[in-house]
Amino acid sequence: MLILLPPSETKRAGGSRHPFDPQRLSFPALTPQRTQVIDALVALSADEERAARVLKLGGTQLHEVAVNAALLTGPTLPAVDRYTGVLFDALDAASLSTPARRWLGSHVAIHSAPFGPIGALDPIPAYRLGASTSLPELPALRRIWAATVTEQLAAAAPRFILDLRSEAYVALGPVPDSIRSAYVRVVTEGEDGAVRALNHFNKHAKGAFVRALAESRPRIGSLAALQRWADAAGVRLRDGASGELELVV
Repeated sequence: MLILLPPSETKRAGGSRHPFDPQRLSFPALTPQRTQVIDALVALSADEERAARVLKLGGTQLHEVAVNAALLTGPTLPAVDRYTGVLFDALDAASLSTPARRWLGSHVAIHSAPFGPIGALDPIPAYRLGASTSLPELPALRRIWAATVTEQLAAAAPRFILDLRSEAYVALGPVPDSIRSAYVRVVTEGEDGAVRALNHFNKHAKGAFVRALAESRPRIGSLAALQRWADAAGVRLRDGASGELELVV
């Protein structure tokens, strides 16, 4: 099973001084697209005013321009430790055991805007770039990433993909039709039986869900196997719309 996670706008600073090497990331066939986006982002950062306008940064966020300027030389952290925010705080990968972290490294990819999908333990620098941003001199990120990411997911040939990304990142690399998959929506059920989608708790529930998987390290190759694990773990998963699962919290 391969789990696809969205990134977070917020990042943890610092890390190891080992240099960042885009060619050592998971899905190495994406290196040309990574180089294209990284080079454009670094070049944009030479002009703070323009970069702030393109990236929609406020006055207190201007330091993010310098972070992007140092993208190729800055310190690195494993991706799952670099991202912060509700989902990654709930996942709390730093507190997991070594076997659980290895499971994340083998089964989780985080879909970023500058790097495409990367392994959970791939070392990356801090950066600022969202899925909807259009960089000067480049096509829309969807045009750069979507077809190639879909091809590389197909080439990786996982038996099953569990897609926990936001829809903005799904657009940067739809799951190929050739791979069995399910898209996860987080919902809550009222006393009257009515179901509604969640926003803030959507991210928390996804992080806690992936943490539970990492702690138990199941071998899952199908939707049926995932459902068996969920039933045993006390996680409420049920069929939703076509191609979707509802995570009930």
